[in-house]
Amino acid sequence: MKKKILVIEDETLMNRTIEFQLKKDGYEVDTALDGKSGIAKIEANHYDLIILDIMLPYVNGLEILAKIKQNDSRKYIPVIIISATGLEDTVLEGFKLGANDFITKPFILPEFSIRVRRLLLSN
Repeated sequence: MKKKILVIEDETLMNRTIEFQLKKDGYEVDTALDGKSGIAKIEANHYDLIILDIMLPYVNGLEILAKIKQNDSRKYIPVIIISATGLEDTVLEGFKLGANDFITKPFILPEFSIRVRRLLLSN
């Protein structure tokens, strides 16, 4: 059975690029372009991994991360944050809230694929 990944990223090109790479790597992929629709998908489906941008319309990624990690049935889902900001405070806040990894944009897709595979194998 394929691992199922949700990508919540508001930049359409980045969203599609990540989706394409993950599908190429053999995963089933859902996408959301804003925080509100991302939360709706999380509540309606089971995911093996969530890729989460921080700066999103409606609900930001850190708020979504907090909701995931506060929910007993979802808190074990690994989360990779992707963000254009690599500010130390933002990175630390993401890890404090329970992120499993933090990738600063732009990033190289082969490294991204390895990080995804590593997280999925460890869970």
